[in-house]
Amino acid sequence: MRVLLVHGAGGHAAALWPVASLLPAEQVDLAAVDLPLYGRTTSADPAAVRYADWVALLQGLVAAEDDGRPLVLLGASIGGMLAHEVAATTGRVAAVVATCLLDPRDPRARAVMTRFGPLGVLGGPLARLLPHGLARRDIALSRVAALSRMSRDPGLSRLCATDPRGGGAQVPLGFLASYLTYPHTPPERMRTPVVLTHPAQDAWTPLEVSARWLRRVAAPAELVVLRGCGHFPVEEPGLQDLVGAVLRVADGVQRAAAQRS
Repeated sequence: MRVLLVHGAGGHAAALWPVASLLPAEQVDLAAVDLPLYGRTTSADPAAVRYADWVALLQGLVAAEDDGRPLVLLGASIGGMLAHEVAATTGRVAAVVATCLLDPRDPRARAVMTRFGPLGVLGGPLARLLPHGLARRDIALSRVAALSRMSRDPGLSRLCATDPRGGGAQVPLGFLASYLTYPHTPPERMRTPVVLTHPAQDAWTPLEVSARWLRRVAAPAELVVLRGCGHFPVEEPGLQDLVGAVLRVADGVQRAAAQRS
């Protein structure tokens, strides 16, 4: 079976590969994607990239690489909700494993995602008023997102915040606005199983913010708490909790596929 790793804002495939590559190659065929503005992917007009492009491109990638094997999407940070959206809208995903399920239109989520605390709730209304010219202006993600809370290790947080292919990259204000206002598929319409593997000591996005969404998922849903992990889950024993959760999901998906055949 296949596992596709989906990064979030400030991440990219190479940054997450050391974690994801712990999945044994004899059990899963692992791939990772660099979405526009991050990693090694380039865009003809970076100022025009919007969150809807991320959704459409990932939908297209899932369809183009569908070879009949079951696919699990492993979403990190806001990549969790992106994976949820693509699974809900394509019907080609067997299961979603996400470290976060952040609904950007939820004021509670906006309050914790930004550097501005309670003032972050204004991000949605203000995003809708963004002039076209200003939407193409670039800003460093670290100016608006609380990247200092990325990890329990301050050194790793600084590395993520300054990585030119990740948190140190410039992104158009229009991309941030489009993310804050994107209408994700409601969890009540989700038909793909979802496992939330949330870090226990996430100082950036508290568990309850993601759990609020998970409790509404209509499909089979499960919560796995990653012991000792911060937002970037690199600590033990939570790292093995994550690997174990993905492998349990993979085993269940493979058994279900075998029964159908």
